[in-house]
Amino acid sequence: MTSTSARARDLAVVATFAGFIAALGLVPAFAPFGFPVPITLQSFGIMLTGAVLGARRGASAVLLFLGLVALGLPLLSGGRGGLGVFAGPSAGYLVGFPIAAFVTGWLIERKGAPFVLGYGLAAIVLGGIVVLYAFGVPVTAWRAGITLKAALVGSAVFLLGDSIKAVAAAVVATGVHRAYPGLLPDRRGHAAPLGSQAR
Repeated sequence: MTSTSARARDLAVVATFAGFIAALGLVPAFAPFGFPVPITLQSFGIMLTGAVLGARRGASAVLLFLGLVALGLPLLSGGRGGLGVFAGPSAGYLVGFPIAAFVTGWLIERKGAPFVLGYGLAAIVLGGIVVLYAFGVPVTAWRAGITLKAALVGSAVFLLGDSIKAVAAAVVATGVHRAYPGLLPDRRGHAAPLGSQAR
């Protein structure tokens, strides 16, 4: 595969996953017990994007999605969009989305092919939950005008759902990597062409 065709394929998968994250926004969100940050399926999309595309392409897909949101497209759950969403209680999670995808992908790339379910799940939990909460919880406390403790307690209601999303993302990523083994670098650190078969 030439470098031009590889770049074109990278752009295609980045755009596809950005669209996938946006599509998950069609699933209605709900705010448990009046907590200012809603529960959505889009965090599942962030986890899966990092796990499938890796660090660079995963973060790029999320940044493309957020760029479209910033331009005003109503792609967040509940039909939200525009720059105002980056000043609300969910802002920390939005800022953390590309970082979570990058960390998840980076950890999985360090392991290399083949994708291992247990390791992949651990990477998704670390990137898609621990890292994401590290950005989301403090900003929620700040923007909602509540204490950090209150934000932590409120965010605890997300843990069960996010754990289920992490398991689902790991299972789906396992299937995708089996079908397209070239998505991950080999153990020598060289990326195989996207979609190529393992030898």
